[in-house]
Amino acid sequence: MNKFPIWKNITLVVIFVIAIIYALPNVFGQNPAIQISSSTPGLALTNSDVDKVRSLLTTSTVPYNSIEIANKNILVRFSDADTQLHAKALLSALGNNYIIALNLESATPAWLLAIGANPMKLGLDLQGGVNFLLQVDVDSVVQTREKGYVRDIGEALRLAKARYTNISTLHDGGISVQFNSSTDMDQGSNILGQQFADFTWVTNSHGGVYQMTGTMSAAALQKIKQYTIEQTMMTLRRRVNELGVSEAVVQQEGQDRVSVDLPGVQDAAQAKDILGKTATLEFHMVDMDHDAANAVGGIVPAGDTLYMSEGRPVLLKNRIVLSGDSITNAASTYDSSTGQPIVSIRLGGGGESLFEEITSENIGKSMATVYTETKSTQTTIKGENKITYKKESRVINIATIQSALGTNFQISGLSSPAEAKNLALLLKAGSLPANMAIIQERTVGPSMGKRNIHLGMLSIEVGFIFIVIFMIFYYELFGLSADIGLFVNLVFLIALLSLLGGTLTFPGIAGIVLTVGMAVDYNVLIYERIREELRNGMSPHAAIQAGYDRAFTTILDANLVSLIVALILFALGSGPVKGFAITLTVGLFTSIISSVTYTRMFINWMYGGRHVKRLRIGKVREK
Repeated sequence: MNKFPIWKNITLVVIFVIAIIYALPNVFGQNPAIQISSSTPGLALTNSDVDKVRSLLTTSTVPYNSIEIANKNILVRFSDADTQLHAKALLSALGNNYIIALNLESATPAWLLAIGANPMKLGLDLQGGVNFLLQVDVDSVVQTREKGYVRDIGEALRLAKARYTNISTLHDGGISVQFNSSTDMDQGSNILGQQFADFTWVTNSHGGVYQMTGTMSAAALQKIKQYTIEQTMMTLRRRVNELGVSEAVVQQEGQDRVSVDLPGVQDAAQAKDILGKTATLEFHMVDMDHDAANAVGGIVPAGDTLYMSEGRPVLLKNRIVLSGDSITNAASTYDSSTGQPIVSIRLGGGGESLFEEITSENIGKSMATVYTETKSTQTTIKGENKITYKKESRVINIATIQSALGTNFQISGLSSPAEAKNLALLLKAGSLPANMAIIQERTVGPSMGKRNIHLGMLSIEVGFIFIVIFMIFYYELFGLSADIGLFVNLVFLIALLSLLGGTLTFPGIAGIVLTVGMAVDYNVLIYERIREELRNGMSPHAAIQAGYDRAFTTILDANLVSLIVALILFALGSGPVKGFAITLTVGLFTSIISSVTYTRMFINWMYGGRHVKRLRIGKVREK
């Protein structure tokens, strides 16, 4: 008699109510806000920091809606963007120990946030902001890795007492190993084949030359390149966090590119300066035994490099006393005695014991801090873009070692507070594993985002209204059930995307519109099957049962094909395509649940448990 058990009805209703709760945050919109975080990574702000912020705003009579601590940060909400901008200028007086960023925060009530009900994030195309497309020089990483293999191969052959004459890298990639004899080459072949399986080795013994050439396998190359991209994205995410930009999206584009979306950011100058820098910091001892003036003429002592510091030549020893990789924290501040900008350094990443040992042995001698930045230049040759990289190193500080330096010390000699702040940011976020160039920059205005949201939501509303009217007109009460199921589908879709932390983009809205149409298609299949069974003389209850059971296989097949397409789009597509694919994939599952289970429940409520002579499912033409 087409009746669900009471427990099943209650379960479906409870699930729908939960879905409404988790979809509800998307109704409340967003408020202009300022996010204040500590410049020290991981340090949580306290109520005393809140009091500082409140005092500054109250003294300047700047109105605000609320001040709260959220996720270790302070969040100040405002009623309009003008007040938000005015407050940001005032809060800069807090000093360099704080990072201040403009945000748009959800106006969702606290009780919803307490149960994890958060709204969907708005993508760059809806909220506005800046997009960078960065080219990563993965080939240079492969070359560096091959040079490392040269040392490893030489060590392995020496341990095995296999005599060789030369090991070198090839210009077009690969490693060449030359041996004294065929016997040595055979011995080396066994060693290289076993210990260096990432290479494909080819032997050549012609004209008294015994040589093995190794070419890195495609799988090994792909592994190195993918690891480089992943490390680059990790470093970029840390740099984005240091910039104080919330809801940023860093994702891979193709084999060697990374896309960075910074929603809400309209001034790209600082973001471009920080994200695109491939900077490293190294500490070298100053060579006190040789005259730097003589080196200017071209006679540079072995083991030294000539630099310029404040217009004067200086010789530095090539040995790296400490590298930037050993730095775990850096903060820009001011020297209490001179008032000059400095960067306070804390070590802990390895190498600090050697640093302490060398500085203790060289008390009274000078040590230099060398800042190296890799800059990119783009040129067009025969219609093809070519990126070249050039390293620029400069000495930013030379200081006399007064005592052994431990895990905490300071860098001075910086030209401005901005340089100190940027240097501290780069040191905290870490250096990039490969050279990188910004090849594309787009700024999206917020007005475009508002227009996109308006048009996208209008398309959903218009499509929804037309479908509702058509289904009621064509299928009567069954059409009304399909319309209710369509609403259930939208609620489930929005709730799931919100729970998954999805980012709503304009292609994502297109996916929602497509899901609305597909969900109705499933009900059309079911209802036409019911009509077919009624024309064959089946009773109303039996026709409902047969319609849902027999149409389900067709619906499942159609969803499976669509799911395969959506997964391919997600795997191969770029950011906007991925957004469409995610919405489509989630919509496929919610459409089955709403179109099959919930519409069946509504029809059971209307017809189940009683005798029915006619179903209100539109005109059923008899055969």
